[in-house]
Amino acid sequence: MSKVLMVMADDEEKLRRVGYALSSTQRIQILKLLYYNSYNVKEIAELLDIPASSAALHVRELERADLIQTKQLPGKRGSMKICSRKNDYVNIKLSGQASNINQVSTISMPIGAYTDCRVTPTCGLADIHTIIGYEDRPNNFYLPERVNAKVLWTSSGYVEYKFPFPVEHQTLPKELILTFEACSEAPNFKEDWKSDVTIWINEIECGTWQSPGDFGARRGKLNPEWWDDGVSQYGKLVTVSISGELTRINTKHASNITINDLHLDSNEAISLRIGNKEDARYIGGFNLFGRSFGDYNQDIELSFVY
Repeated sequence: MSKVLMVMADDEEKLRRVGYALSSTQRIQILKLLYYNSYNVKEIAELLDIPASSAALHVRELERADLIQTKQLPGKRGSMKICSRKNDYVNIKLSGQASNINQVSTISMPIGAYTDCRVTPTCGLADIHTIIGYEDRPNNFYLPERVNAKVLWTSSGYVEYKFPFPVEHQTLPKELILTFEACSEAPNFKEDWKSDVTIWINEIECGTWQSPGDFGARRGKLNPEWWDDGVSQYGKLVTVSISGELTRINTKHASNITINDLHLDSNEAISLRIGNKEDARYIGGFNLFGRSFGDYNQDIELSFVY
């Protein structure tokens, strides 16, 4: 897969480094050498017939511009620096971004793409065509076809997901906005079956949404025809907003956790856990609805506001 270096006009220093690195014929020749092979500084000097000191300076400028990467390896006489290409394309956006307009990137995570879970009967999963495996068998949550799930349910426990940072951003966001459709989980359904559903991000407890019930008195707007009546049909849309000041759930104050408390790192995945705490007042389980189920045609969405 091709690797792209994004350069924004707002980042003047980065733009200057890239421009300077590409202003030299010899540095361009080094990039061409590294397209198919990796070389140490001495080999680059010999191939281009230039002094090793000059080759080292050129390599340093290319590395500063994030166009190549280097790695120190043991050699016959001490260590040697191995150089290899880091990016295939440079994308320069000269228009910049208005400082008074928020930029938003959203990642949509399928319901079945969880990385960890703990579930208890009643529990199960379904895709657009049928139940996955068998109902009320927790080990079915590890079937390979779980990734196709559009709805899942459990009477207690949690599911956990891993979200990457948007590839076009290397800076940290000023706000995270999480949205998902959920309700409680009772046998069959029960409109007044309360459940305290807690949200954790990077293992930090951000807040709890109290689901008022397990809704089944009418069909979900998007449910496929084969989905039975008399069972969970749809949920409420839950919106969790974590800013630099506090956490809100459906616009109401949920906790004093701020985005700075989450220890975000653009090089690390963001973990999201949705579930019942073991000491919750109402352990009423939960249903999660994705695309083609429930009332809202979306999966779990995490938006990054810059």
